[in-house]
Amino acid sequence: MALGKKAEEAESQEIHHRALGLGKATRWNIQRISLKQIAVVSLIVVLAAVMMLPFFWMITTALKTNNAVYQLPPQFIPTSFDLSNFSNGMRAVHFVRLFINTAIIAALSTVGSVLSSMWVGYGLSRIRFPGRRIWFYIFVGSMMLPGIVGLLPLFRLYDSIGWYNTWLPLIVPAWFGNPFFIFLARQFYLTIPRSYDEAAKLDGAGHFTILWRIMVPLTRPVWITMAIFAFQGAWNDYLQPLVYLYSQSKWTLSLGMASFSGIYNTPWNEFMATDLIYMLPPLIIFFVAQRYFMEGLGSLGGGSLR
Repeated sequence: MALGKKAEEAESQEIHHRALGLGKATRWNIQRISLKQIAVVSLIVVLAAVMMLPFFWMITTALKTNNAVYQLPPQFIPTSFDLSNFSNGMRAVHFVRLFINTAIIAALSTVGSVLSSMWVGYGLSRIRFPGRRIWFYIFVGSMMLPGIVGLLPLFRLYDSIGWYNTWLPLIVPAWFGNPFFIFLARQFYLTIPRSYDEAAKLDGAGHFTILWRIMVPLTRPVWITMAIFAFQGAWNDYLQPLVYLYSQSKWTLSLGMASFSGIYNTPWNEFMATDLIYMLPPLIIFFVAQRYFMEGLGSLGGGSLR
């Protein structure tokens, strides 16, 4: 009787496994998949640790004393912490004044590039006009040109109209659109059904109302992505402030940090401490809006120009 019950249980269990598709080969595949996942995760952790090592070294250097920075062998974790590096470094580069300058330039250029690119992207995707395909190709093609190509003619232009040593060359061009942002906005707009436009037009809405009342709320991920890119680009820009600004009272933080580090006698602990504060605003903005950032990048698979 006992042997008969065991045989029946084994047979029923085998039937159950077959019904679920869990044979020996399948269980072995599950084990192999698990090992593969472990290997992939381990590789990702190792690569992340390698990439985070400079940032970790930057933090530890910012907390060290000046003598500990040059100690051999180097200490990854300092035995004593010197928090005065932050205040001394900020005082050395006039951090507050340069922070305000950089914040004003970054905020105005970000708003300008996002608004203008949203408008142009809306026109290319929702308004039918002759030559819009050509204009779109021109915008996309302009992304292939390196920015350094137009530096000299733009400098001569801005100097001739009295913009040299002002913030205008860093702010005004952003209000005429960014080719990459225009491409990003256009791709995202194409994913929105045109029935929304038609329903709004039946209620008497124009293009301005459709853009601000319908498109902007629906395209939140894409304009947040634009804002992140634009703010980081303006905040970290070094070449344009170096070319157009010579008065130290108008400098940005990138110029101030570059003047901090010299060939000899650079207080690297104070430099790293100040640099940590300098990089905080873009990091905070990215981590707060990273969900929309990933959604915005996913819009690059939009439809064709119809």
